[in-house]
Amino acid sequence: MKIMITGAAGFIGFHLSRRLLEMGHIVTGIDNLNDYYDPALKLSRLEILNAHDAFTFIKADLKDKEAVDKVWAKQKPEYVVNLAAQAGVRYSIENPYAYVDSNLIGFMNILEACRNNPVKHLLYASSSSVYGGNKVAPFSTGHNVDHPVSLYAATKKSNELMAHTYSHLYGIPTTGLRFFTVYGPFGRPDMAYYSFTRDILAGRPLKVFNHGKMERDFTYIDDIVEGVVKLIDRIPVVKRDWDESRDDLSTSFAPYKIYNIGNNDPVPLMRFINALETALGKEAEKVFMDMQPGDVMRTYADVSDLERDIGFKPSTSIEDGLRKFVDWYTGYYGEGGSAK
Repeated sequence: MKIMITGAAGFIGFHLSRRLLEMGHIVTGIDNLNDYYDPALKLSRLEILNAHDAFTFIKADLKDKEAVDKVWAKQKPEYVVNLAAQAGVRYSIENPYAYVDSNLIGFMNILEACRNNPVKHLLYASSSSVYGGNKVAPFSTGHNVDHPVSLYAATKKSNELMAHTYSHLYGIPTTGLRFFTVYGPFGRPDMAYYSFTRDILAGRPLKVFNHGKMERDFTYIDDIVEGVVKLIDRIPVVKRDWDESRDDLSTSFAPYKIYNIGNNDPVPLMRFINALETALGKEAEKVFMDMQPGDVMRTYADVSDLERDIGFKPSTSIEDGLRKFVDWYTGYYGEGGSAK
């Protein structure tokens, strides 16, 4: 397969690109290498990918329509996985326009590029954040998601709506992937597991929001990648008799589908911290704080349709996953090392 991965120097994009290259596919990676977090980490990921002859890297910004059109016209990908986005719930409160540029304008340019250079399948990263204020758990792709609590979540819901429109108007098969709190080696330094590791090693206290009374459906990176790989050639089909009164809201009369990819096992925040302390062999000082704006109490993925359609369900425990992350972290930064 000729596969285009946007955000290839990012956390999920790097791991997915490496897996596909190891499987023998041809991968073109796009990234703008911005400084939202330490670009050196992105360059380290790229160094690994560039060791593969079947990998081509192109530095480009998705909000630059002319650049995107040129890349698509030249590379002519068969499959596209859009993982490029401005991530982070809290950052979206401080820098809202970064999310409009990357997550809305950038995705619009990808949709247009796929319309003008037809592809077999476009997969794109959505997020568990779209469930927003939902109270019913586990979160199902059949649930309504019209109550976001952050701009980041709103842009991800918008991506799903934009993809559906292009699936309907132009017949582009699209699959949205609602990822649940992804973690693991080469991860994002702005995520809690990464910053907690840095702070514990440095002897700094941890800020524990909502006094530790939160749960997250942490999903290990290898499980995320396995799910995406299995979905690449599972192309959504038209369901001409689709009826919203009886059919799943994650499907449509257009060639469109939404999946959750999560561990189906919400982990209490204090269990997560204890597992990290065990992996590091060091206890953390904790400062208990109130809930942050844009946060939610709990995430919990219903992955029944993922199991049904591709026979796969994420299963890595938080203890095993954090142990693997800590092994990588201490190897990358040194035993007492720190990340920017």
